[in-house]
Amino acid sequence: MRLPFFSYRYSPVICVISLLLVRFPAFSGRKIAAPITISAADGSNDTWRNFAKFLDIGKGNRVSGMSELKKYFHRFGYLSPPETVNFDDTFDELFESAVTKYQKNLGLPLTGKLDSDTLNLIMSPRCGVSDTAAAADGKFRAAKRFAYFYGLPRWVKTPPITLTYAFSDDHVVDYLSSDEIKTVVRRAFSRWAAVIPVNFTETVDYAVADVRIGFFRGDHGDGEPFDGVLGVLGHAFSPEDGRLHLDAAETWAVDFRSQRSKVAIDLESVATHEIGHILGLAHSSVKQAIMYPTLSPRTRKVDLRIDDVEGVQALYGSNPNFKFSSLLESDTSSNQAVQIKTRLCWPSIFTVMILLIVRM
Repeated sequence: MRLPFFSYRYSPVICVISLLLVRFPAFSGRKIAAPITISAADGSNDTWRNFAKFLDIGKGNRVSGMSELKKYFHRFGYLSPPETVNFDDTFDELFESAVTKYQKNLGLPLTGKLDSDTLNLIMSPRCGVSDTAAAADGKFRAAKRFAYFYGLPRWVKTPPITLTYAFSDDHVVDYLSSDEIKTVVRRAFSRWAAVIPVNFTETVDYAVADVRIGFFRGDHGDGEPFDGVLGVLGHAFSPEDGRLHLDAAETWAVDFRSQRSKVAIDLESVATHEIGHILGLAHSSVKQAIMYPTLSPRTRKVDLRIDDVEGVQALYGSNPNFKFSSLLESDTSSNQAVQIKTRLCWPSIFTVMILLIVRM
């Protein structure tokens, strides 16, 4: 007898197979570049958002407004200013070199073009400290994937080293309490203290504290003006300067459950990063590292990674109570979790299919 082309008896199996084909295609397709994601929130950094129009632009093109992008590359250490005229709108060989250095320094594919991955990173909120030794003033010296400020500055005090820190009474944000701010900053300091023999103690005397923390807007007198929402989030200066400045224009969060803004920035994440600069670390090329320069809104990134720890311990040595194995185990277990999930996925699905067929 001829069997019908379709039977409701086998519909569960067909449904499972259909889901598998959608979730796990049999053949890998061409990799599609990630789309440019732009925050539509009011007050976002309009200058950086406008860079989206340069998608896939490469050498030889001339596009209105590219001079602003060249200023961005100059600000963060990749492009020296022209000697006699302002930046122009031409994607020339010098700018191609700057784009390639940016991609290499921040772990991107080396295309030399303004591809989607590169533009997404350019438009991301970030630290205001320059990235690379490509700066005209030779501000940094790289070592492995982490980097140091030029001259390897560090805090030089009689061991055991104790650094004091204080908060400005005049430069604050009024929607977070003093206790909330102090709690997350204390945790940020403790993360670094756990890996190096340096203690951090809060003091009320802002004028004489080693590290001085405050929220500032726009041009605040240090030569590094802030630029509004979702641009530069903060910056700090190398040892033994001690200034740690946060952009008061941002929507700072200590708990994303209570702060619902789409442009909220995690205070502890930025504080942990800027303390790394206070200690002498420059930016890392490792995306997972605390010292990577960018941080997306509503993202929490507070755990030191191997790259951060190796960099700061090269300056100060290791905290005697720190066990490097614990950090390695944490990274390894995280990677294994992903691998186990992948390995178990297909056997589990086939088991379900077999059970369905047996029960028919």
